[in-house]
Amino acid sequence: MTTTLGGASLLQMVSDLQDRKKFQELNWTGTFEEYLAIVYNNSRVTRNAFQRTYDMIMSYGTEEFMDAKKRLIRYKFFSDPTFDTDDAIFGLEIPLMRLVNFFKSAAQGYGTEKRVLLLHGPVGSAKSTIVRRLKRGIEHYTRTENGALYTFDWYMGDIADVEASRVKEVDWEPDPMHAEPLQLIPKDARKNFLAKMNEGRPYEEHVRIRGDLSPVSRYNFRELMRRYDGDWMQVVKHVRVRRLIFSEQDRIGIGTFQPKDEKNQDSTELTGDINYRKIAIYGSDSDPRAFNFDGEFNIANRGIIEFIEMLKLDVAFLYDLLGASQEHKIKSKKFAQTDIDEVIIGHSVAGSTPIPFRLNGQVQWTNLEHLYTRFVENPAGLEVLAYDFARNETQWTPVKSLFRHRFTGDLLTTSQKWGVVETTPNHSIYGRDGEPFYPEDQREIMAVRTTGDTLLPSAPIGTIDISTGIDGLLTRSAISTSNGSKLTRPAAEGWVRLDQARHATALRAVYDPINDGDALKDLITVLMWYATEGHINGENGGIVISQ
Repeated sequence: MTTTLGGASLLQMVSDLQDRKKFQELNWTGTFEEYLAIVYNNSRVTRNAFQRTYDMIMSYGTEEFMDAKKRLIRYKFFSDPTFDTDDAIFGLEIPLMRLVNFFKSAAQGYGTEKRVLLLHGPVGSAKSTIVRRLKRGIEHYTRTENGALYTFDWYMGDIADVEASRVKEVDWEPDPMHAEPLQLIPKDARKNFLAKMNEGRPYEEHVRIRGDLSPVSRYNFRELMRRYDGDWMQVVKHVRVRRLIFSEQDRIGIGTFQPKDEKNQDSTELTGDINYRKIAIYGSDSDPRAFNFDGEFNIANRGIIEFIEMLKLDVAFLYDLLGASQEHKIKSKKFAQTDIDEVIIGHSVAGSTPIPFRLNGQVQWTNLEHLYTRFVENPAGLEVLAYDFARNETQWTPVKSLFRHRFTGDLLTTSQKWGVVETTPNHSIYGRDGEPFYPEDQREIMAVRTTGDTLLPSAPIGTIDISTGIDGLLTRSAISTSNGSKLTRPAAEGWVRLDQARHATALRAVYDPINDGDALKDLITVLMWYATEGHINGENGGIVISQ
C-alpha cells in the first residue's frame, strides 16, 4: 500500500522538527539585572576570545598515544564529526599540539594573546582547513550551554515604553561590536564590583571586565547619563541583554579578510567607514551614529578573524594588525582607539617567507626572491641576520654576494622527507621545529634532480671508493688544525670524514652498490647535507656572508 504525502502533512512534519524550546534559549533576552545573576552563577560567560576557543577545543576531549617512541596527544575536536564531517584532520598531531599550546598560553594570559597566529606551510598542509574548522567549531560552541555568551541593545526612547514592554524589535539598537554587557559598569566602580563578585571564587573562575565600550555605545551611555543627571540605574534600564550566537554568514563574531587589488582595498574594510547618508542627518562625519562600525575587526569582536594569504597583505594593513594584536585596539577614522577581543589567525602558502634585512642602517622586510632580484648586482650596504657560532649569538652581518643554485635555480631552499628545510645565511639546516640538525642525527633527506639517461651505467658496477672521488673528505692521514686545536678526528682505516669542524661523522670509504643499501643511505644523507650547506664556494647557491 502506497501512502501519498500532501503539502499539509509535509508542512506539519517540518514544523514538528523545529525545537521551539531551543530557539527560545538561543534568543533569550533579559534585563541587565538578570544578566548579573547569570554572571554570578556562571562566570564562564565572561571569558575572552582565547579562553572560549581553548575551552571549545578541550570540550571534545583528548587521547594519548605513542608514535615512534614519542608520546603524542590527539585533540578530538579536529576530527569530531558533530559539526563538520568534511574537514576532519588526521595525521597532524604534532602541529596541532603546538597550536593548542598557543591557545592554552593565550587563555592563561602568558603573552601569546598579544600575537598574530600565522599558519605557514606548503599547499595542501591543512592551513585553511584548520582555520575553517575553528570557525565552524566556535559557531557550534556558542549554540551550546557551555559556550553561551551575551551582548546588549540600546533603546533611546522613553523609559516608560521599556517598562510597559511597548518597544518594537526594530527600535532596539544593537551594539555594533557585540560588546560584553559588563563594560556598561563605569570604570571607577569596577574594582569594588569585581571584589564583591569574585568573593569566595577560585582564581580561575574570577570575573574580569576588559576594555571599554564602542564609540556608539559610549555616545548612547553619555547621552542617557545627561538625561538622568548621572543616575546609572536609570541608564541601564534602557539596555536589553541578549544571547549572542556567532555566524560567519551573518557576520557576527567571525570575520574574513582577503587581499585584493591595492587600488580597490584600504583599511576601511578592517575598521569601518563613514555612512554618508547619515551625515546629512547628524551633521558631522565624526558623529558615531554617522559611521558604520562594520569592518572585519569590528564584526569579529569576541570571536575569530581570519586573514587569507596574510603574507601578501599590503604594508599599510600591518599598522592595524600591530595595534589589534599587541594592544587589542583598533583605530577607526576620526574616532579614538576602540578595544577589541578576538583571535587573529592568518595563513599563507610557504615560498614567500618574510625575512628582515638592513640596508645602510635601515631595517626592512622582504623575501629571498625579492632580496636576490634587488641586490644580485650590487649588495653594497646589505646586511642580514646570521648566527655567529663563535659568539653564540645572532648579529647583523654584511652580505658579500648572492647566488642561485646552479642546478635548481632555488635560493637557500631544499626539501626533506617530512617537510620543508630552510638553509639560513649561516648555512645551517633547520627542520620544521626551528632547530638545526646534523648528519649525526641520521635524518633522511630527499632531493630530486632530473638527470635523464646520462648517468645510467654502461657496464656492471663495481665497488665505490669515495675517499678518492669526492673533494673535502678526510682519510686516516689527514688532520686539520687551527690555532693548535683539532677540528676533525682522523678517520680509521677504510673510513672518511667531512672536512668541516662540526661534521665529525665517520663514513665508510668503500661500498658495494648491491649489498650496502643502508650504508649508502647514510652516505647520501651526509653528502646532501654537504651540498646543501654550500660551504665550499658560492657557486652552490645561497648568500655568502662575511664572519
